[in-house]
Amino acid sequence: MSHDEPTPVTHELPDSLVHTTGTDHITIWGSNEEDTIEFYQDLLGMPLVLRQPNLDDPSQTHLFFDTGDGRILTFFVSDDRPSARGQRAGVGAVHHLCFSIDPDEYEDTMQALEDAGHGYNVFDRGIFHSIYTRDNNGLVIELSTDKYEVPDDRRGEVLAKAQELREADGADYAKDEHLRGAIEAVGLEVVEHDLPDASAGVGGLE
Repeated sequence: MSHDEPTPVTHELPDSLVHTTGTDHITIWGSNEEDTIEFYQDLLGMPLVLRQPNLDDPSQTHLFFDTGDGRILTFFVSDDRPSARGQRAGVGAVHHLCFSIDPDEYEDTMQALEDAGHGYNVFDRGIFHSIYTRDNNGLVIELSTDKYEVPDDRRGEVLAKAQELREADGADYAKDEHLRGAIEAVGLEVVEHDLPDASAGVGGLE
């Protein structure tokens, strides 16, 4: 196709090596915990379903909100950062975008990135697996897949229970055993996906 011709708009899947299955979560550089919870939970009605350290910078807190359909919106917050009005670098900026990948396509996705010349890192994030790469703008793109099957309409419930189990365990962040225990606790069948081994995802992403 000529570069002068615009790419056709269509609902049909393109002939590509990777097909995402949806948006998993979006993570924002936030201000402080109090103001963030006041707006997203108290005003917009999003349940706070998980709170733990930012695994790449434990001095920050990572807040997880259920947006209403099982899709999660998360924030990195710190009590020394005031809320701000207007768009600026830092507070309010996007840290990374995350898209879901079918577990059966996880290793093929890594191969596709490698074949396309895109560097990537793979981490076991405790409650899910993630591939990190960058887009053409330098924006961090996360491609995640679940370790266990979790219905979209029960995701917030499962994460909230995992948070409860994590706190009871005294763990620094939600781990595999907390997620598995949460799935069992809410009465769902435990269906584990066969995923490759990966490094523990603590402090691995800039």
